[in-house]
Amino acid sequence: MKTNHKKSLTTWSKPLAEMALTALLLAQEAAPCAAKVTLPHFVTDSMVVQQHSKWTITGKANGAKVKVKAAWNRKTYTALTAPDGTFQVTLQVPAAGGPYTLMFDDGTPLTLHDIYIGEVWLCSGQSNMEMPVGGWGKVMNYQQEIANANHPEIRLLQIKKQIAYSPNSDTEVNMGGWRRCAPATVENFSSIAYFYAREMAARLRVHVGVIDCTWGGTPAEAWSSYNGVASVAGFETEARQLATNNFDATLIKRSYEQTNQQWLDRARSMGSNFESGLYHASLPQMPVPGQWESSVLPGFNGIVYLQQRFHIPAEWAEKPITLHLGMIDDEDITYFNGEKIGQGSGYNVNRTYTVPAHLVKAGEGVITVMVTDYEGEGGICGNSDNIYAQQGDKKIPLNGAWCYQVAADFSKLPRKPVSPESSSFPTVLYNAMLSPLHTLPIKGVLWYQGCANVGRAEQYAPLFKRLITDWRTLWNNDKLPFYFVQLAAYLKPQTVQPESQWAALRQAQAEALSLDNTAMAVAIDVGNPNDIHPKNKQEVARRLSLIALHNAYGQKDVVDKAPVPAKHHKNGHTVTLTFDSKIKMDGTTPKGFIVQTDDGTWTTPTAVSSGDHTIQLQAGGNIKAVRYDWADYPDGNLRGTTGLPVAPFTINVE
Repeated sequence: MKTNHKKSLTTWSKPLAEMALTALLLAQEAAPCAAKVTLPHFVTDSMVVQQHSKWTITGKANGAKVKVKAAWNRKTYTALTAPDGTFQVTLQVPAAGGPYTLMFDDGTPLTLHDIYIGEVWLCSGQSNMEMPVGGWGKVMNYQQEIANANHPEIRLLQIKKQIAYSPNSDTEVNMGGWRRCAPATVENFSSIAYFYAREMAARLRVHVGVIDCTWGGTPAEAWSSYNGVASVAGFETEARQLATNNFDATLIKRSYEQTNQQWLDRARSMGSNFESGLYHASLPQMPVPGQWESSVLPGFNGIVYLQQRFHIPAEWAEKPITLHLGMIDDEDITYFNGEKIGQGSGYNVNRTYTVPAHLVKAGEGVITVMVTDYEGEGGICGNSDNIYAQQGDKKIPLNGAWCYQVAADFSKLPRKPVSPESSSFPTVLYNAMLSPLHTLPIKGVLWYQGCANVGRAEQYAPLFKRLITDWRTLWNNDKLPFYFVQLAAYLKPQTVQPESQWAALRQAQAEALSLDNTAMAVAIDVGNPNDIHPKNKQEVARRLSLIALHNAYGQKDVVDKAPVPAKHHKNGHTVTLTFDSKIKMDGTTPKGFIVQTDDGTWTTPTAVSSGDHTIQLQAGGNIKAVRYDWADYPDGNLRGTTGLPVAPFTINVE
């Protein structure tokens, strides 16, 4: 018998339809009373729980109590709910194993599946820790790495980028929570976290969970607690904004707008006397495109006028010209023959401006760009092919040597106020992304950060130590392993650069080794002068795994660091360094050393290897200090017998 489905639907009686609708509404109204337990976003199926730990789980329920049953010990725990519906229960977590289920019941059961007990590591920091296997990162051999990433014994949790002005109780996550490691889940996940987990799972033979809690371009203060930031000099303005405004977002933003406008007015007034319509041929020059830190203005933040001139053909006269100026870092105001034609902001935004026809005359055209760089790199950047003047289908290249004049040096001003809506504002990432995780037991922390603090090494040293201490306090574990990566080599290679701010930041990082249960993975040798994100993240993760195996897991046969200078002997113009274990070189002659002599100058000494453990340095004057690999991009070639690089160091030999 053939049924007329269309007729059946259209002839459904109105009373029945109304009854069905009423039932649906009643069910929706009753749903909250029968709702399942609500858990934090980071407590999900497929998670890994740290073995040999106590796990405190918080959540919300509708009943007067919640029963929690853990399959690993078949025990049932009972938690009473508070008046606001919240509950808390602490579970004993045994040795590694699984898969297990974890059931919650407040009258309506909720069961988590595919839970393993193993090792959990929190991986945090800025872009070099965030750098995904594929995505924007594309590590070395990324296509093969993604294709081969079938590791169900590895579980991934990625925290969503978010900010808050006081500690949150929960945090948003990507991918819906914990996920098994597979090509689809690892492609946009932290490459160091993944490669580290792969190393550790293979060595420990247990499930390994890694938490990707990262945000590129962020400074250490954003990952610090309020008390931590308030204890370090230089953050008085932000700490005051938070406290005096009772950590209220609206009031904090209003306070920032006032202080920021005052700073901008002062900064811009410093760069107002340059004649933009006249080409200043006698000025020094810098290459365009390019970051000026890599050429003529290392470590500079401020306002710089850049100029280029070109010949305007007669046939272009009285016709509009389009200027393509690449990407300008951070802000610009652009002039043509002294007339303002545009302005823009955003280090990754291409600038394209139109010169009105009435300004275009045959002959010389002068382009003046006032570039304002607040932090990090600055200049007219991008590709040479994207920097040109155009009229119709004709183009005139504008890349090459541009004249420049410094108009304002921001180092002579107080530091620019940081927007509270920025991921760089003190405490906002600690509050939103890190603090909620403290109920989740972890084995330790992996940290790769520091680029955003280059230029503030003196401040970074105490801030970083306080950050480590505060994170340990958050997890109530003053022995929590904290292993970090020292910044890789970057920018223009130089042999003698005693004022290197990158070297100073590396030294500030190393000072944290004075804290117990810390260790540093040296990455100086895997850098790239043209890329702040070197691609060989596999080796960085391997070095972190060696540190963890040796220190956190007691595998003392694993060598986790290179030799360090144990003592030195000075004899006038000669200094002999003795290392605590055998050293070897890439090549036949030691490189990477600079020495300071009596007259205060730094120079390259004559360096020779005088045995398996010693290096002898000789200079033309009395040696006062020795430094190794002290530059943005140094050329040191010393390693241990396992191939690990000797870390940069500085020694006062007087």
